[in-house]
Amino acid sequence: MLGRQMWWWLSVLIVQMPFVAGFQAPRSPFSAIKRRALTTTVHRATRVSTGERMINQSAFSAWALENGIQVGGIKIDSLGPSSGLGLVSTQTIPANKVLINVPSSMSLSVQTPKDYNRKASDLCSSRDIYNSLPWYGQLSLQLNALDQNILTMGGGGDQKTAKPWMDVLPRKFSTPIHFTDEELEELQYPFLVTAVNKQKKQWLESYATLSSNLNNNMALSYEDFQWGCECARSRAFSGSFSGSAFNVKPYAFTLLLITAYVGLGLGSLDQAANGAAIVVCGNILKDFVFPKLLFKDTQTYVICPYIDMANHVGLGASGNVAFEYFSDGYSLASNQAGVAAEEVYISYGSRSNDQLLQYYGFVEENNPFDVYLLPPIREWDIEALETAIGRTVSSGRLLKLERAGLLGNTDNSDTEVFREDASNKGGGVVVSRQDGVLGNTDNSDTEVFREDASNKGGGVVVSRQDGVDPAVMQALRALISTDEEWEGAGEAIGNFSVEYSGGEENERLTRLAARTAIELELASKATSLEDDENLIEMKFVEQNENEQLALRFRIEKKRLLRDTISRLQ
Repeated sequence: MLGRQMWWWLSVLIVQMPFVAGFQAPRSPFSAIKRRALTTTVHRATRVSTGERMINQSAFSAWALENGIQVGGIKIDSLGPSSGLGLVSTQTIPANKVLINVPSSMSLSVQTPKDYNRKASDLCSSRDIYNSLPWYGQLSLQLNALDQNILTMGGGGDQKTAKPWMDVLPRKFSTPIHFTDEELEELQYPFLVTAVNKQKKQWLESYATLSSNLNNNMALSYEDFQWGCECARSRAFSGSFSGSAFNVKPYAFTLLLITAYVGLGLGSLDQAANGAAIVVCGNILKDFVFPKLLFKDTQTYVICPYIDMANHVGLGASGNVAFEYFSDGYSLASNQAGVAAEEVYISYGSRSNDQLLQYYGFVEENNPFDVYLLPPIREWDIEALETAIGRTVSSGRLLKLERAGLLGNTDNSDTEVFREDASNKGGGVVVSRQDGVLGNTDNSDTEVFREDASNKGGGVVVSRQDGVDPAVMQALRALISTDEEWEGAGEAIGNFSVEYSGGEENERLTRLAARTAIELELASKATSLEDDENLIEMKFVEQNENEQLALRFRIEKKRLLRDTISRLQ
């Protein structure tokens, strides 16, 4: 009897294996099954023109309804001639109300470092070519294939054209990749200019690789590829891969087998329950445990129709995007109560104006996550600092900081300010409007930006949120210390890590040195903050849209520096 029971439950497990093995590599974004739990929200670029897209949104809304996208209490609209399209409430909205639900089969997705989307990769001569593209290049290929009706959307055999969705996507963007060299100079911010030029080069290289390896049924110009990349960069949200959606089939099949097992007298209810517990545990492992172990380095990027119309606010977002495990879809829900005719905003994450302008095409006023990247300490005017503080910097101290890597790198030829998943290594300085002098004293791998941020040259980062990085304040305390202060600290840079660790006078002069460096940066600009603010008051006289964006951008940067100077008094 025991052997018969053992083999019975072994057969159950064998039958269940197709379900339990569901943690395999992610499937095509055009298939019905999608992956779960994408937590970091990032969407949408500035819309240059809304008229035609507003006309097309009626057909898009009808298409969304036909394809199972559920929308309630919200619509696509514009609240003004300069606001662009967004999601506007049509009624009073309570907190925690689901406003939009998009089936996974109606979304686009890409997994990195390796995507298993056969339909998309088949557009290339080989899957290796497809996987060599950055994630936004892969999504660009998918978007263009949908735009040309080469690919369709939907699960199983129910395939639908995506043309109504494509017709409401922006066709023009106000991002700096479209700026002329003269307009880029109007930013008055060399690091962003460098980042944009590097972006242009990378995108051209990706296009060259893709265009020479496309199958014959698809034509793709660079302008089309760039459009798709910009849509992807501005409308996709991302998170770590964490398994599949809830699947009722294993549980229904298990219930059927339990009924047969007990009904046919093959064993007791307790024995059946033990077998069912094994199946349940197997599905838990499949959905929650194995993905975290086997795909811990996998990142998923998703674009959802309708949800991608949501606009950004740095703080106080009224909506939140989440994966719905049981319904296998993505939802936008309210996280606070709202009134009718009010725009519902989401947060794209802790994005600086550098990132918002480069990839989304807008500048957020008083952005709490804004940053400014100064040159590394080695490029500062040491003589000017000595004059300001009334002390002479010891060459021995400079050598100590050099050996500690706190002066920044000597080779800035490949300084990347906005590269994905990078960090601020090499002695960056962070200055925050909210918190004054704060940060991590371990500068070995200081992450300044979560995405698209790198500072290989060891530049001095000034941030509204985090204050001046203690690693650099520590370096300045050691740099300007007298022989007595240096000896009192045991001749060790590490002993200057705490405020006033070099004494009150040392701390005062350290702040003065940091303030002087920032004042010199402001003085180096072609225009003053007052000049720029006067231009704003003149309603952008004789300025095109790119120049207006550049003006708003540099005003925010100069205000950040000015406010930092005030806090360093």
